[in-house]
Amino acid sequence: MTALGTFELNNIYQGDCVELLNKIPDNSVDLIFADPPYNLQLNGDLYRPDLSKVDAVDDEWDKFDSFGEYDQFTNQWLAECHRVLKPTGSIWVIGSYHNIFRVGTALQNIGFWILNDIIWVKSNPMPNFKGTRFNNAHETLIWATKSKSSKFTFHYHSMKVMNDDLQMRSDWVIPICQGNERIKVNGMKAHSTQKPEELLYRVLISSSNPGDVVLDPFSGSGTTAAVAKRLGRRYIAFERDEFYIRVARERLEKITPVDGKITGYPIENRIPKVPFNSLIVEDYIRLGELLYSKDGKVSATVNADGTLLHDGFVGSIHKVSAKILNRSNNNGWSFWYVMRDNKLVSIDTLRYEYEKKYIKRIQHKL
Repeated sequence: MTALGTFELNNIYQGDCVELLNKIPDNSVDLIFADPPYNLQLNGDLYRPDLSKVDAVDDEWDKFDSFGEYDQFTNQWLAECHRVLKPTGSIWVIGSYHNIFRVGTALQNIGFWILNDIIWVKSNPMPNFKGTRFNNAHETLIWATKSKSSKFTFHYHSMKVMNDDLQMRSDWVIPICQGNERIKVNGMKAHSTQKPEELLYRVLISSSNPGDVVLDPFSGSGTTAAVAKRLGRRYIAFERDEFYIRVARERLEKITPVDGKITGYPIENRIPKVPFNSLIVEDYIRLGELLYSKDGKVSATVNADGTLLHDGFVGSIHKVSAKILNRSNNNGWSFWYVMRDNKLVSIDTLRYEYEKKYIKRIQHKL
């Protein structure tokens, strides 16, 4: 697929996001990342202690006359996002305390199912120059699916590896854009709220696959498109401001996608656990055969449904071994043995042989 409705993929389009979203077919987008206006409602300019002016968010696109107007806009673009999102897709929305709670309410009212709220902890936040409240050192991302029953993408193991083999937590410590990453034009920030690529890298790695269609209805400086292109995702982005579009396109021209051979998720391709019954089906263990304890003093008969019978008690390899050992639970794979060539062989050894054959079969299909 190279197009989405009337839109060619891997492009940024100028216009109102609601009007442009209307032109996208139903259930056609795999992942949405949205960084909508914050509705900061700033009153006047901000100045540092040295009286230099702070380059804050005072752009026209962030100005709304009332909360009601902002809520109406939020409901419109979120409703369209819900329509175009695939049942297997998910959406991320980022915001500050000024808007994220209103956005969260709208998400739930429209029918999205919230999976997580991720706290982006800024390791280098802008100071609170007035000293009248706590330093705003974080933003919130809401991750949601189209419905409660959605079968969505989540690369759990990859995110765990990214976090030094610990479960990836919902607090992400990432610096705001600085240095060479911050795009500047004539010495000034090109966009007041440019997001760091590391943030989008985590979003796309965790919840999308190579070749997926990623939509950003508020493209800004093009961070979502830039990371999508680098990671082999297809993107479509909307933006009202011609200047931002020009900045984003220049940025995208400098990006070379990584080799497709390294954009997969080999760690996620885990072979399913082998049920004991699979060994029976594949004739590694025969129906009616006796299984023995390691010392050969205890035995159980293999039933057709994969259960064992021992002294009138029927259960799984785990339950029967636990019963024999007078325990609440036990690992039957390490307890039971079968007789092969007049020697006791662990059923765990047979499982390993089965897995080797099974893995080859799966890899051949891939």
